Amino acid sequence: MATDVYQNPLNTRYASKEMSHIFSPDMRFTTWRRLWIALAEAEMEMGLPITEQQVAQMKEHLTPINYEVAREKEREIRHDVMAHVHAYGVQCPDAHGIIHLGATSCYVTDNADVILYAQALDLVRKKLLSVLDQLSRFALAYKDLPQLGYTHLQPAQLVTVGKRATLWAQDLLMDLDDLEYVRSTMPLLGNKGTTGTQASFLELFDGDDAKVVELENRIVRKLGFEKAFAVSGQTYPRKLDSRIVNVLSGIAQSASKFANDLRLLQHMREVEEPFEKNQVGSSAMAYKRNPMRSERICSLARHVMALAMDPAMTASVQWMERTLDDSANRRISLPEAFMGVDAILELYANITEGLVVYPKMIARNIDINLPFMATENILMAAVKRGGDRQELHERIRVHSQAAAGRMKTEGLDNDLLERIQHDPAFGLSAADLQNVLDARLYTGRCAQQVETFVRQCVQPRLAGETIEHIGEVRV
Repeated sequence: MATDVYQNPLNTRYASKEMSHIFSPDMRFTTWRRLWIALAEAEMEMGLPITEQQVAQMKEHLTPINYEVAREKEREIRHDVMAHVHAYGVQCPDAHGIIHLGATSCYVTDNADVILYAQALDLVRKKLLSVLDQLSRFALAYKDLPQLGYTHLQPAQLVTVGKRATLWAQDLLMDLDDLEYVRSTMPLLGNKGTTGTQASFLELFDGDDAKVVELENRIVRKLGFEKAFAVSGQTYPRKLDSRIVNVLSGIAQSASKFANDLRLLQHMREVEEPFEKNQVGSSAMAYKRNPMRSERICSLARHVMALAMDPAMTASVQWMERTLDDSANRRISLPEAFMGVDAILELYANITEGLVVYPKMIARNIDINLPFMATENILMAAVKRGGDRQELHERIRVHSQAAAGRMKTEGLDNDLLERIQHDPAFGLSAADLQNVLDARLYTGRCAQQVETFVRQCVQPRLAGETIEHIGEVRV
């Protein structure tokens, strides 16, 4: 690797080899050649003067790409597509005259982009399913372990460790819905010509409209798609790019929510991301165990969410049938969004595979707050013994405020239960009060909700899928 020029960290440090390969020059230019082969083969089948020998020669030289020839030609003519047409023709001398016949540059650039984005979405989907599988297993394993719930980041009613995990999983299920919809409705550009009128192909077929339509249908099928855009300018509508990156942004949002929750939980020493044996948390503070993976998710997610603005703005300023101010932006924003999400999901999978739960620390934090949460049950128990509800409610309020003030100002333990035990208005013994301090009494339907959610919402989406281990984290 060159060390004297900038290297994109998404490629060198974060994204998987699979995703980086999808956006590599080899994939891009090989896909261009696949498109030229599909065009020539379909034109031959439709009766244009193209021979099987020419098509066979093109297929024979699908790879390798003669990059130096293409680079030299592009330096001369300043046009990447025509440079690669020339380079392909050098390798296929018999087919040199029919490569790219009737097409404009966007035939290869735009169709290739859609093909690559479709492959990248398929890879993202595979990784989403892997994370969902691990989250659902984690949720079931801890479905009934009580844990403090928080609203406004203040202790609220209890939840369970597993129930909170279902919230993370549910976000990803919504992302999966969006991804599958966009992926299933992605058309190719097809062969539309310079302004989308297909005039050049109509000329090739001597005005035969049906043949132009059939040519496009054949090309689309050869490339594994079901349809092309019904109408277009020179390019496919850049709204498609915006829809795709919005899906990726949604995944980034969900992952960032999970990672932020985990960073807070790790601060509380309740749940922790994996920490390797020789991992160093701080150069100065040797005792530290920083949530490095979660922080990286949040950092990358912020970039992906910001990138969603690029295709939105690009789509909004595509003058008439096209303008070229989309090109440089798309070369950066789309691949970076995909590689960012790929890295995020790799990290997400790695974390969920090795999450560490500390039940005793969770119980300790519950014990500090549970007396306050148990006051409604304490009130009911005292009323059953003949107490006056309104009077008791006021006394609980006073005792609660006093206990909380003692904890905050003096740093002492929560003595609310002692205060209530020694208040004759309640008539409750220490044993009576202990009966209402079982944390499991305050988690509602958490366990049942986890089981139902996994059974009804997650498992049907995983059924029949090959779930792969993906949680390998790079540097």
